[in-house]
Amino acid sequence: MKLMTVKLRISGRVQGVCFRHYTRETAMQNGVNGWVRNCPDGSVEAILQGGEEAVRKVIRWCHDGPSAANVAKVEVTVPEQIGRYDNFTIRS
Repeated sequence: MKLMTVKLRISGRVQGVCFRHYTRETAMQNGVNGWVRNCPDGSVEAILQGGEEAVRKVIRWCHDGPSAANVAKVEVTVPEQIGRYDNFTIRS
């Protein structure tokens, strides 16, 4: 399986609504590894790594997020440095 690795920046009302927790849960359910964290500007940043369809499912979920979120924008880029991830973590 070819790995796909992307970096997400999710903005809107995405902090204080369990966005990181549910992103981790969604990623793990789809076999996607990487990490997610809150950013000082109020956005959420994530690295997703896994099979292409699995990563795309998590990206689609991030456009809505958990029910308390109000996602305004999801930016998807290729990270400058690509490592290999073997789990999905919430970073502080």
